[in-house]
Amino acid sequence: MTRPVVGIIGNSHHLEQRFHVQIGGERNFRAIAEVADALPLLFASIPEVTDIASLLDTVDGVLLTGARANVHPALFDEAVTPAYEPFDTNRDSTALALVENCVARGIPLFGICRGLQEMNVAFGGTLHPEIRDLPGRINHRMPRLENGDIHPDIEYVFGDRHDVLLSPGGYFSKLYGKDTIRVNSLHGQGILQPGKRIVVEGIADDSTVEAIRIDEAKGFAVGVQWHAEYDPQTNPVNERLFKAFGKALREQKS
Repeated sequence: MTRPVVGIIGNSHHLEQRFHVQIGGERNFRAIAEVADALPLLFASIPEVTDIASLLDTVDGVLLTGARANVHPALFDEAVTPAYEPFDTNRDSTALALVENCVARGIPLFGICRGLQEMNVAFGGTLHPEIRDLPGRINHRMPRLENGDIHPDIEYVFGDRHDVLLSPGGYFSKLYGKDTIRVNSLHGQGILQPGKRIVVEGIADDSTVEAIRIDEAKGFAVGVQWHAEYDPQTNPVNERLFKAFGKALREQKS
């Protein structure tokens, strides 16, 4: 049997200040190919280019990746302020439509970082531009040096930084066989109010939402706030997620 195909959403990028391109992180492709055992296929997050129905007739699942841009606050009735920037409104439109259609059709959907946030907004939830500004929260952004530069050690940047407490008896606790895992953290924006079908199944030590699933979804429909794509080849927590996604893909394809 041929391997299942996973559509990986692209991100708008202005190359050399002249060329509009769609890009995707290589670690996402490798995680899909090497751990989920599927064929990664980048598609454009441009509504007038990517027809959602045709895309979902072609792929066996969808990966909504992390990204530099934040979900536009107008999508959850918040004022536009510099704190929410930068934006990628083409991706917003494509991703939110994908969430609704994947869930309705039972097509496996996996959201990572911004992908989790898109899933929440698609079901009426809200986001906060800087989780660290809320009382009692820690700084979830990537580690930086005292001068503001990103830390040069990539393994340190993506190293495990905090625990995630999983809901007993939920999907994630059953997946891992325990109620606490430890993950990386590289985000500023995060879930403020969960959407109407968003089931929160994992929270950080400071109560930041880290793992969700879509209630009564016909198929695999989960999201995580951490960057699970970084090291699933060697990290048991992230490996198990991508293998579960791969299993759902094969079931969808059969």
